[in-house]
Amino acid sequence: MGNLIYIVGIGPGESAGMTAQARAVLEKSDIIIGYTLYVKLVEKNFPGKEFMTTGMRQEMDRCRLCFEKAGEGKIVALICSGDAGVYGMASPMYELSREYPETELVVIPGITAANSGAAILGAPLNHDYCLISLSDLMTPWSVIEKRLQAAILGDFAIALYNPSSKKRSDYLEKACRIMMEAGAAPDRACGYVENIGREGTKHHVCTLAELAKTSVNMFTTVFIGNSRSCIMKEHLVTKRGYEIDV
Repeated sequence: MGNLIYIVGIGPGESAGMTAQARAVLEKSDIIIGYTLYVKLVEKNFPGKEFMTTGMRQEMDRCRLCFEKAGEGKIVALICSGDAGVYGMASPMYELSREYPETELVVIPGITAANSGAAILGAPLNHDYCLISLSDLMTPWSVIEKRLQAAILGDFAIALYNPSSKKRSDYLEKACRIMMEAGAAPDRACGYVENIGREGTKHHVCTLAELAKTSVNMFTTVFIGNSRSCIMKEHLVTKRGYEIDV
């Protein structure tokens, strides 16, 4: 079988966080392609496989490389952290596929940081929620600001991706201020998880006002509760609405 590309979400990073389906697909692929960091996370578990990497901001080169190798008759796996369809490479692969009509694409789901991070914190996304990336690399900050405001107005629990980087060190603070100005109380329950599924995993709970003063790294996922979320024994819990007598 050739001209086949699997777009595979490998989960948060650790081997145990990869689905059985993802593992099986990587086992039967001829070549595994991905961002350098992600390939390093999986290559020890698939000895003997051919691996190819590209660096950060070379996403489209990586996608075209997949199509080129599939055209040579290879079964290709393009790996992404988390889920390939959540801020991953599934959509650009489908966009490019119009140039390669003979190639079949199959998306293999993975556990995204919102889910794996939520499990560490407790139950922050246990009711209606949304994911918002604070990266303005491809989305204008004005659009991100509107989405933050709308999420608070809709009283969603929120998972924030890409909360910080060297060039965006104040973006989480800005986001917290926007949410408070949109009506979120300063004492709203929040939390964040660093290095999900990797060495040095840490989690913290705090209020929204405290979060605004917190420095986080680019490997952090931030969780903002809704108006009924609360902190229970160092866990962030968003209530479903059941009547529970305690």
